[in-house]
Amino acid sequence: MVFTNGVFDLLHPGHVRYLADAKALGDMLIVAINSDRSVRANKGPSRPIHSERERAEVLLALRSVNAVVIFDEETPHAIIGRIQPDILVKGADWGPDDIVGRDIVEARGGRVVRVELAAGYSTTDLIRKARSSGQG
Repeated sequence: MVFTNGVFDLLHPGHVRYLADAKALGDMLIVAINSDRSVRANKGPSRPIHSERERAEVLLALRSVNAVVIFDEETPHAIIGRIQPDILVKGADWGPDDIVGRDIVEARGGRVVRVELAAGYSTTDLIRKARSSGQG
């Protein structure tokens, strides 16, 4: 079982490729998304753009995603402890020692995999472009 987490607010090709790469590491991919409250706590009052239910719905439409769970804490540590995945995946932009849940997964003999991100894709940049062009 493979696990990853994030906000996944405005889904773009970088997200799709990342999730496909994560799914390729195992039989089942569970994606944990931050609740709306958790997103605001981490990213500020203007986020998320889409509600937690909308984000979950879009993720579940992807072939690579088997299940979506929503967590309300600022980090996914507790949900990782409950799910106990075999493989924990994060983007390579996360330092190895900064990956939340590493301790839980490795204590059970699982592994943590850092996946390279597709260049040129960023939700923050998409939001900035939309706002600067007068569309939001």
